[in-house]
Amino acid sequence: MAKALVGYMNATDPRTVTRLSSENRRLRERVADLEAVVLRLQAQNDALAARLDAEQLLTLPEQMQPV
Repeated sequence: MAKALVGYMNATDPRTVTRLSSENRRLRERVADLEAVVLRLQAQNDALAARLDAEQLLTLPEQMQPV
Protein backbone atom coordinates (compact mmCIF):
# COMPACT_ATOMS: atom_id res chain seq x y z
CA MET A 1 0.00 0.00 0.00
CA ALA A 2 2.86 2.36 0.76
CA LYS A 3 4.18 1.85 -2.77
CA ALA A 4 0.76 2.69 -4.14
CA LEU A 5 0.62 5.87 -2.06
CA VAL A 6 4.07 6.92 -3.17
CA GLY A 7 3.18 6.24 -6.80
CA TYR A 8 -0.12 8.07 -6.48
CA MET A 9 1.51 11.11 -4.93
CA ASN A 10 4.35 10.91 -7.44
CA ALA A 11 6.64 11.89 -4.59
CA THR A 12 10.33 11.65 -5.15
CA ASP A 13 11.04 13.73 -2.07
CA PRO A 14 13.00 11.47 0.32
CA ARG A 15 11.27 13.04 3.32
CA THR A 16 7.88 11.94 2.04
CA VAL A 17 9.11 8.43 1.33
CA THR A 18 10.71 8.24 4.79
CA ARG A 19 7.57 9.53 6.48
CA LEU A 20 5.35 7.05 4.65
CA SER A 21 7.72 4.20 5.39
CA SER A 22 7.85 5.01 9.09
CA GLU A 23 4.08 5.38 9.25
CA ASN A 24 3.65 2.05 7.47
CA ARG A 25 6.06 0.39 9.92
CA ARG A 26 4.23 1.94 12.90
CA LEU A 27 0.87 0.72 11.62
CA ARG A 28 2.22 -2.80 11.06
CA GLU A 29 3.57 -2.84 14.63
CA ARG A 30 0.21 -1.65 15.95
CA VAL A 31 -1.62 -4.38 14.03
CA ALA A 32 0.81 -6.98 15.43
CA ASP A 33 0.22 -5.64 18.96
CA LEU A 34 -3.54 -5.81 18.51
CA GLU A 35 -3.32 -9.36 17.14
CA ALA A 36 -1.31 -10.36 20.21
CA VAL A 37 -3.96 -8.83 22.49
CA VAL A 38 -6.71 -10.71 20.65
CA LEU A 39 -4.83 -14.01 21.05
CA ARG A 40 -4.24 -13.35 24.76
CA LEU A 41 -7.91 -12.49 25.35
CA GLN A 42 -9.05 -15.58 23.45
CA ALA A 43 -6.80 -17.77 25.60
CA GLN A 44 -8.13 -16.14 28.78
CA ASN A 45 -11.69 -16.57 27.59
CA ASP A 46 -11.11 -20.24 26.78
CA ALA A 47 -9.57 -20.82 30.22
CA LEU A 48 -12.49 -19.11 31.96
CA ALA A 49 -15.03 -21.06 29.92
CA ALA A 50 -13.28 -24.35 30.72
CA ARG A 51 -13.18 -23.48 34.42
CA LEU A 52 -16.87 -22.58 34.39
CA ASP A 53 -17.76 -25.87 32.68
CA ALA A 54 -15.69 -27.81 35.22
CA GLU A 55 -17.37 -26.03 38.16
CA GLN A 56 -20.83 -26.69 36.77
CA LEU A 57 -20.05 -30.39 36.45
CA LEU A 58 -18.97 -30.58 40.08
CA THR A 59 -22.03 -28.87 41.59
CA LEU A 60 -25.51 -30.25 42.04
CA PRO A 61 -28.62 -28.22 41.34
CA GLU A 62 -30.34 -26.89 44.46
CA GLN A 63 -33.25 -29.38 44.31
CA MET A 64 -30.84 -32.32 44.23
CA GLN A 65 -28.88 -31.32 47.36
CA PRO A 66 -29.16 -33.71 50.33
CA VAL A 67 -31.63 -32.68 53.02
